[in-house]
Amino acid sequence: MRKLVLLLSLLAFFLSSCSIDKVDKKENISDLKLEVATFAGGCFWCTESDFEKVEGVKKVISGYAGGEKPNPTYEDVSSGETKYREAVQVYYDPEIVSYEELLDFFWRHNDPTDKGGSFVDRGFQYTTAIFYKNEKQKNIAKKSLKKINQSGIFEKPIVTKIIPLTTFSSAEEYHQDYYKKNPIRYKFYRRGSGRDEFIKQVWQ
Repeated sequence: MRKLVLLLSLLAFFLSSCSIDKVDKKENISDLKLEVATFAGGCFWCTESDFEKVEGVKKVISGYAGGEKPNPTYEDVSSGETKYREAVQVYYDPEIVSYEELLDFFWRHNDPTDKGGSFVDRGFQYTTAIFYKNEKQKNIAKKSLKKINQSGIFEKPIVTKIIPLTTFSSAEEYHQDYYKKNPIRYKFYRRGSGRDEFIKQVWQ
């Protein structure tokens, strides 16, 4: 489906700017006291790109979460025959941005009401989820879900799962920072996916 969207978006892309935001990754991650949050927000290219723009986020890794097969490949996961979802691990400085704030950001950057996938990407592997690593994250996530449900922002029921993080496997290197390495292809895909239009419509 991504290949089709890239082709359909070709003409529209050349009428727009090719500029992209940059994320400073010069800091040595190992020297910082960071927390880790794991989210499945559909296409991990988009989810990674969005979270890397958040102040306090130092690094985002695209990967596959929740499945059982060791060392899954993109082909394995995209087939829809595994229990993995495309996901990202967000390394953040809790003194700058809180887990609660990351959850608020998460709700605003995907469609948590889609039980069949995410925008043009269909299948379990693209469904949304919040993976918690401990009881603290679990409780905060449940409170965040309750808050967003009570807000009435979404017309349809929220189907995003809140589940324990059992496994996370980093995606292949060519998927990491895809929006920087392949800005043209990424913008083809993002423009045609309908993600930004949906976000603008819901949160305007």
